[in-house]
Amino acid sequence: MKLQPHPDRLFPADPTTRDIARQLHDTIKDEPIISPHGHVPPEWLAEDIPFKDPTSLLITPDHYVNRMLHNHGIPLSSLGVGQTEFSEEDSRRAFWLLFKHWWLYRGTPVKYWMENELYDYFDIRVRPSEETADEIYDAIAEKLEKPEFRPRALYKRFPLAFLATTDDPVDDLRHHKKLAEDPDWDGEVRPTFRPDKYLEPAREDWPQLMQDLSDVSGIDTSTWAGFNEAMENRRAFFKENGAISTDHSHRDPGTARLSDADAERIYKEALAGKVSQEDADALRRSMMYEQVRMASEDGLVMTLHPAVYRNHHTPTFEKYGADVGTDIPLKTEFTENLQPALADFGTSENLHIIPFTMDETVYSRELAPLAGFYPSVFIGVPWWFIDAPEAMARFRGAITETAGFTRTSGFIDDTRAFLSIPARHDVARRVDSGYIAKLVAEHRLEMDEAVEAIHELTVNNPIRAFKLGDILNK
Repeated sequence: MKLQPHPDRLFPADPTTRDIARQLHDTIKDEPIISPHGHVPPEWLAEDIPFKDPTSLLITPDHYVNRMLHNHGIPLSSLGVGQTEFSEEDSRRAFWLLFKHWWLYRGTPVKYWMENELYDYFDIRVRPSEETADEIYDAIAEKLEKPEFRPRALYKRFPLAFLATTDDPVDDLRHHKKLAEDPDWDGEVRPTFRPDKYLEPAREDWPQLMQDLSDVSGIDTSTWAGFNEAMENRRAFFKENGAISTDHSHRDPGTARLSDADAERIYKEALAGKVSQEDADALRRSMMYEQVRMASEDGLVMTLHPAVYRNHHTPTFEKYGADVGTDIPLKTEFTENLQPALADFGTSENLHIIPFTMDETVYSRELAPLAGFYPSVFIGVPWWFIDAPEAMARFRGAITETAGFTRTSGFIDDTRAFLSIPARHDVARRVDSGYIAKLVAEHRLEMDEAVEAIHELTVNNPIRAFKLGDILNK
């Protein structure tokens, strides 16, 4: 059977609305991709490291792919996860395992992304299956030997206009510096300040993290005031090296500020390894309040990704480490959690906060009203478990009537799977085109308004929310 993605895929089934969606999509389908939050390692582009084989490119780093195979009894190790040695034979078998079980992905965005990648970038014209696995593997492996499949060439081919990575606060950012100083590089790859583990005082390694923070900043972190000064120091370092945002993912998005005395007391207990979980959570929320304060001063955009039960299956975490598909969503709440920080900084001209969630119940109840009032709040588009067509359409329906078309972040691919970036963004562009087309078909928008609206969602919103105007318009 032939692999041939339909040109009208994901558009509404109604012929009139589908035609409008097609016209809208045509106006933005070739716009360069803005990817302000993701996990592509910066060294891939700094060193222009060739991709080793089809499995390490398309399977091993993509937990969307791996978790579906794992739930049918296939060990993650068979897919290259956590393996320092993985032969060509191992790689080929992993590919065969994926396509032998390709039927598992029916109805999922993984199928859409992968088939688009195969068709658009590797000229694959046969459907994935157990019988075609070797043929597809060989075709991809041959392509990966060519210069046009190196990371820098793919960056331009996608095309990417902007790519942000995710980086530890004590990172020296040498790969970003190398890119910035390379006369042969004209792309935009920026670091993102991700301080999560430094804001979790109950961690066993937290005292050592405070020492690491002190060593790299040159600031004594034995006090609460010293901790905040060191954080300000590292944020400034990241900003000097091109960062435009910070990223935060905790159990809740709380921002309740402690008194300096209480914060100092709990901070000392945490340094001594004697803090209770309750006090540690209270200190973390006060730390988040301070991060909002810092953002209102230094202008770094804050993205919030709360309410994930990290490493839910402890044995898998112990064997393979984090970010391998064992994170599970939790319910969350934003209105009360963000109130303390928004009360003090929510109308600051310098502050942009972008809350993301996998809890769809908060869209119309909390996030749309927050973004409908606060000039600092932009709603993060569906992400992770809900970056799928139906969830994206529900999102637009839930938030647009209250917050309009200008208060969302632009699509966030949030991926380590580099080659899937264009396909993921195309899903969002097609779904948004379909949503706006429905408004035109119902005579709620004129066509010229619809064209402007789809351009807002695709181009203007990420530029506005992430303050990218000076970078992309230079």
